[in-house]
Amino acid sequence: MKTSYDVLIIGTGIAGLSAALALPKSLNVLLISKDYAWECNTFYAQGGVAVARDDADVALHVKDTLEAGAGHCNLEAVKVLCSEGSLAISRLIERGFLFDADEAGNLLYTKEAAHSTNRILHAGGDATGRYIHLFLMQQLPFPILYNTQVTDLLIEKNECFGARVFHNNKTFNLYAKKVIIASGGVGSLYEYHTNARTISADMQGICLSHGIKLDDMEMMQFHPTVFVLGKSVRKQLLSESLRGEGAMVVDEDGKRFTFEYDPRGELAPRDVVSRAIFKHKQKTGKEIFLDLSAFSPEHFKERFPSIYFNMNNMGYAVPTQRVPISPAFHYSMGGIKTDLHGHVLHVKDLYAVGECAHTGVHGANRLASNSLLEGLVFSARVAKEIVQTIEQEKARHLFVEEEEELIKENDKVLKNELRDLMWCYAGILRDQEGLKKACKRVEEMLQLPIGKLLKLRLLVSKEIITSALKREESLGAHYLTERK
Repeated sequence: MKTSYDVLIIGTGIAGLSAALALPKSLNVLLISKDYAWECNTFYAQGGVAVARDDADVALHVKDTLEAGAGHCNLEAVKVLCSEGSLAISRLIERGFLFDADEAGNLLYTKEAAHSTNRILHAGGDATGRYIHLFLMQQLPFPILYNTQVTDLLIEKNECFGARVFHNNKTFNLYAKKVIIASGGVGSLYEYHTNARTISADMQGICLSHGIKLDDMEMMQFHPTVFVLGKSVRKQLLSESLRGEGAMVVDEDGKRFTFEYDPRGELAPRDVVSRAIFKHKQKTGKEIFLDLSAFSPEHFKERFPSIYFNMNNMGYAVPTQRVPISPAFHYSMGGIKTDLHGHVLHVKDLYAVGECAHTGVHGANRLASNSLLEGLVFSARVAKEIVQTIEQEKARHLFVEEEEELIKENDKVLKNELRDLMWCYAGILRDQEGLKKACKRVEEMLQLPIGKLLKLRLLVSKEIITSALKREESLGAHYLTERK
């Protein structure tokens, strides 16, 4: 196969695919998928895409995003997201994508927590991510290299020349004039999460190993309504749209207790609702449920077909039967530090976009359904920047193709210990003592004879923990308690 390209894109979710589609077909582009292309968070996204409905709503969308972000957002990044969002959606629709609409063809908007108005577009009911992903894949004019693990970036003197990959039991280098990281978040670092199985912070770890800055890594978002009893590693998300359209969080006595923690009840920001559930269960010992009785069976099956199918398969007769829920890790607000055009700071020809990137747009708590919009908006900016700056010829440094051992015998045991450690001490509620304990154990693990992939996970985990230790006051998703 070829080993030299104009643009290399690491990741095949909404950010990577959208960036590819915004590039000229004349460029020589390769996308790298760690697994199958659909094994990404975009594919599993349920709720929809948040977008300002008109010019008057842009300012309100900005306000809602800033408030959810607990005053920690980059205002310029938020303005970019909200003001360029409608154009990104228009481009998608012009390509032929169909959002859910009424019989007259009017787009159907719904509401989610912390939004002050209905501005969430959806497709296939609760299958928005899957529909968008399939559509982008069908439009893609460039090849994808599947089942390929990126093991390193080829960086020399603060300039990126490509990536080292492991594919078909071989390690080799792929050279490129420009490299885009669109690899998603950090879900597999936590015991309970809603992420695709491929999402394990590899690229963030590789960046750390090259001295590339990660920012706001203490800001980890936990989704409040997740069915965590299933056997699969990725837990069943119960979309925020359910609460936006009438579902209630109750304890085993049927009490709607979230109003005791915030006047907005179930529609408070995700971090608030997650803590309310966590604390109420700790305080009372009672199980927590999502009550779906506001929906008729017919409407529920039509509006939320994926949840209906999945929960029935697991033995829950929704919407008539309540579903036991728990918060679970969902999204990383922190990531690889970039400017507003996706350029990774201080490294020439390297870009990051989507959940792996940090523009500051989400602050301390991401507003519901802003993530798919981020992928659409900032990928277009990255593509534009690349087109404007790509060189006709680029001097190619040759890098060795040797690779240290990726996986060692005891890695799986340590990986599971790490997931438990992160859930217990760097999760929804944190305290200084627990964070220090976790940090000590992660540092011990880093000294063991481990494979490179586990080492990358540990580097990112340590960054999350040390960032949390540095922030000594609660803010948004970073919530500190006193140890009793």
